[in-house]
Amino acid sequence: MRFLTVISLVTLFLMSFVINTTAQKTNFSGTWAFNESKSTLGQPGQRAFPRFGARQLAVKQEGNILTVDRLSVGRNGEERTNTDKYTLDGKESVNTQARGGSSKSVATWSADGKSLTIVTTRTFERDGQSREMKTTEIWKLSDAKTLSIESTMPSREGGSNKITRVYDKK
Repeated sequence: MRFLTVISLVTLFLMSFVINTTAQKTNFSGTWAFNESKSTLGQPGQRAFPRFGARQLAVKQEGNILTVDRLSVGRNGEERTNTDKYTLDGKESVNTQARGGSSKSVATWSADGKSLTIVTTRTFERDGQSREMKTTEIWKLSDAKTLSIESTMPSREGGSNKITRVYDKK
């Protein structure tokens, strides 16, 4: 009888630990507006990044799925939205890109559940050749109304560029 009691208590403890661990993950849901003044957009030669980044994010996090609608402005001033969906269990997600090609992403939580790292490999055609580009994004909330996304991507010179885009909750 004591053995069953001990097993029951251990099982309850482990179940409550798993539930607590899952419940503590950050929820990024909301509509977020880009704040250029709070962002770190790289060296002067990298200043083109604001044009390529999303001006607004609409993020929906339900269960194990993160859906991100990125509103950006093109070279000619036209607005466009690209939607990506990520699974939050470390499995690969595949998305179609607005300009053609596809991307494969893996999203993983930090040990404390406060940040999410999304590693994406994009495949696209350029000059008749298939090419790949790998980027890493680290999503964090500094407070309930401020989202920062730290991005690392390859540079044209063979190194890497690192920028942090900050968004304010609307």
